[in-house]
Amino acid sequence: MPQTVCSGTMFTTPSGFSPHLACAEPGEEEEEAPQEGPGPGACLADGNPITSASLDTLIQNLVPTADYYPEKAYVFTFLLSARLFIPPPELLARVCELCIKQQQLDQSPLDTAKVRKFGPKILQLLTEWTETFPSDFRDEKMVGHLKDIIHRIAPCDEEYWKTLNQVLQKLSQRLALMSQGEESIVKVSLNASSISDKLVAFKTKPPPIQKDMLSICNDPYTLAQQLTHVELVRRGGGGGRVRSQPCFSDQKKKTSNLEAYVRWFNRLCYLVATEICMVTKKKQRALVIEFFIDVARECFNIGNFNSLMAIISGMNMSPVSRLKKTWGKTKTAKFFILEHQMDPTGNFYNYRTALRGAAHRSQTANSNRERIVIPFFSLLIKDIYFLNEGCANRLPNGHVNFEKFVELARQVGEFMTWKQVECPFEEDRAILHYLHTAPIFSEDGLYLASYESESPENQVEKDRWKALR
Repeated sequence: MPQTVCSGTMFTTPSGFSPHLACAEPGEEEEEAPQEGPGPGACLADGNPITSASLDTLIQNLVPTADYYPEKAYVFTFLLSARLFIPPPELLARVCELCIKQQQLDQSPLDTAKVRKFGPKILQLLTEWTETFPSDFRDEKMVGHLKDIIHRIAPCDEEYWKTLNQVLQKLSQRLALMSQGEESIVKVSLNASSISDKLVAFKTKPPPIQKDMLSICNDPYTLAQQLTHVELVRRGGGGGRVRSQPCFSDQKKKTSNLEAYVRWFNRLCYLVATEICMVTKKKQRALVIEFFIDVARECFNIGNFNSLMAIISGMNMSPVSRLKKTWGKTKTAKFFILEHQMDPTGNFYNYRTALRGAAHRSQTANSNRERIVIPFFSLLIKDIYFLNEGCANRLPNGHVNFEKFVELARQVGEFMTWKQVECPFEEDRAILHYLHTAPIFSEDGLYLASYESESPENQVEKDRWKALR
């Protein structure tokens, strides 16, 4: 059903995150990683993977040296999770301080041979940081730390200046694209809201809507492609950054992309219900239902599970599901199959199986068309929410519960990989404009239209119809 970003209503059942992420029992102590230098990759000195460590040790493990560079998976995991414990500018300042101290970058003259071995590694770390979490560098302090550390090593090799300029140029381009994406999401949302707000409350029968989807697009595959286009554009607006801690920046700004994505899901639900309920003739309503069933099936085949769930949710809204005479004229076999795929039983077991299949196809794909994976977004957020809430960030001994963040990084990283796929479908502006701006009935409007199509069958419906009229 239509979603909300409120945790109290959006997240209702525990998620099936990895059972091995249980927190340590009170009093349980774990061996502290050595402080004098980083272990190999994301491992402790004994070669075992990090399950927990102090924040200082984890920061030390991030810092490259002339002979060491952390595993890429560790870099992503730690940069993603560290913001729960330390603001990004402070983290980068700590990294730079350790680099200056270990490489003696505050002394003159510099050890040129040593710095030339260290330089490419610190540049690699900073490049990965700017590419993966570019939003961090909207803070001028971050850019200042980046320039300072490069300024210290540049005397040993002029190429470092060129690399710095390239990094800053690409970073500027990424931030500009992110801003454009965020502005377009806000613009589309406001445009849709301004039209839809006119239909919020009806005291009489909803006014007739002149256009319908079938007059704009009567091919299910084409509409599924355009829905996929919307999904890929909208989920690309966040720039890949996960912000988890309210104290570091404005909460409203941090959740704007998430809220826009949920609004899109809700709009699609109501649009489907509106398209069905506004049709006055039973036979035509049945054809509209069958059309959206076919659109949902094409979304499933493409790998667009978010639009699929929105369409199914729209057809399961009470004003639509109560149209028994209409459903009696509808070929529903395909609909029941799709409902089975998205059945919430067993923590959405069927859906998760289908998602794994789409993910496997994406990994072995030869084209962007086969790489598309658009998960049911609200369930993805629920999984991350319960992973975050269900496991402590720190163990009783004060260590960071790093094993939890490895699993968190796996889920977020997978989604980030999926959202980097470029949409292979050509944009149809007429269809996209209709999807974003077509008037939709409010819930009351849907009930009014539904009762006009098929009269109330019981006293509850009769009383509601009377109250609405």
